[in-house]
Amino acid sequence: MDKEIIGKTKQAMLKAVENMKKEFASIRTGRASASILDSVEVEYYGTSLGINKVANVVIKEARFIEVKPFDKNSAGAIEKAILKSNLGITPVNDGSIIRLEVPPLTEDRRVEFTGAAKKVQEEHKVELRNIRRQANEELKALNNSKELSEDLIHQALEDVQKLTDNHINDADKLLEAKTKEIMEV
Repeated sequence: MDKEIIGKTKQAMLKAVENMKKEFASIRTGRASASILDSVEVEYYGTSLGINKVANVVIKEARFIEVKPFDKNSAGAIEKAILKSNLGITPVNDGSIIRLEVPPLTEDRRVEFTGAAKKVQEEHKVELRNIRRQANEELKALNNSKELSEDLIHQALEDVQKLTDNHINDADKLLEAKTKEIMEV
């Protein structure tokens, strides 16, 4: 029973770290990346869809992104969605292709994006701690019902803490790498 709880906890923590990686990918750096458009939602025939559902996103050069709508009639909606997304990128729409030039980041914007990355990391560290708390409560409930010995419960609690420490350490390393990427000129 304790192994099931630890396995479930490990999977939940891995998922939290993967979600953090996905959110980090959407934080802009100085070079073009298709993932910065992942958070852009396009209003398409009354439905809000991710940009990758209505267009093909291609990186042309280090600082240029091309968005090719599947339906040319949606180019205007895609352009509006990019403008509303507050990415700091102005789209150029020629009717069939939307071109985005990723401008180099100013020092202030770099600091702002670093702060956003730190906020994302903190949210996920809180999530990791909540997963730990839930696992600890389940293990303590097993102890109260006398299904497992106190020694096994104590060892399982230590294992959960080690998992938490390892995943928080992973989150710290991811933030360090993302900060370095953002601050790179």
